[in-house]
Amino acid sequence: MKQRLSGKVAIVTGSGGGIGKAVALRLAREGADCIIADIDMKKAEQAAGEILSAGQRAMAYSIDVAHVAQIQPMVDKTVAEFGRVDILVNVAGIAQTKPFLDLTQDDWDRIIDTNLKGTVFCMQAVGAQMMKQIPEPVKKAGKADRSHGKIVNFSSISGRRGRALQLAYAASKAAIISVTQSAALAFRACNINVNAISPSVVPTGMWEQLDEDYARVLGTSPGRSMQDFIARIPLGRAGSPEDMAAAAAFLCSADSDYITGQTLNVDGGFEMN
Repeated sequence: MKQRLSGKVAIVTGSGGGIGKAVALRLAREGADCIIADIDMKKAEQAAGEILSAGQRAMAYSIDVAHVAQIQPMVDKTVAEFGRVDILVNVAGIAQTKPFLDLTQDDWDRIIDTNLKGTVFCMQAVGAQMMKQIPEPVKKAGKADRSHGKIVNFSSISGRRGRALQLAYAASKAAIISVTQSAALAFRACNINVNAISPSVVPTGMWEQLDEDYARVLGTSPGRSMQDFIARIPLGRAGSPEDMAAAAAFLCSADSDYITGQTLNVDGGFEMN
């Protein structure tokens, strides 16, 4: 595999398992040193161990991105250990299936704090570090002739339209599309690219839980909701964590230097907008 990310340092949140782990492993295969940032330290250490065994540098870091006070120490630790940060991929997130009339304030706060607030303030802290790394003449010029950082956020096809049983989750993912655009504009003068990915069905622990929740709320058999969803995907299959990782690796590489503020649907054609 061509190593498009050789010499780069990447922080990947939510990378102890699922899509996040696949992203971290792919970035490492492409040459990046990876910080495996996850709320579950045991899983983070396991993922970091796989990268270390493959000969690339990695560090496990325990963090709950819903708590903003934990974010800057993660960036500081990364810089202390690796010297810089070149890439941020925000995968950490949670989902919930619940009728709108049953939604509580605690439900709303939990989802928004993790999915949206965590993403925003990880972008802020890492973006500030990326700007510190830019040569002064470039900053004074107010423009750059190459990319000086890559940020990739994970939205969802649920962010493309409303969801009666996932109001808070859909709202958080729609907001990710908006904050991705805003951050891309905020960092444009320093040419820090900010983009997002919207997956569809990806059979991970989160989707298995969603499927169980749908079955309970709708009174259907387990697996039915996921099957019905996959049947509506034009390419006829669910996505894989590796499909998402491939898209993330592209957006983290120089191949995407002229792309910013965009949200890429990696969904088998489910959404075409």
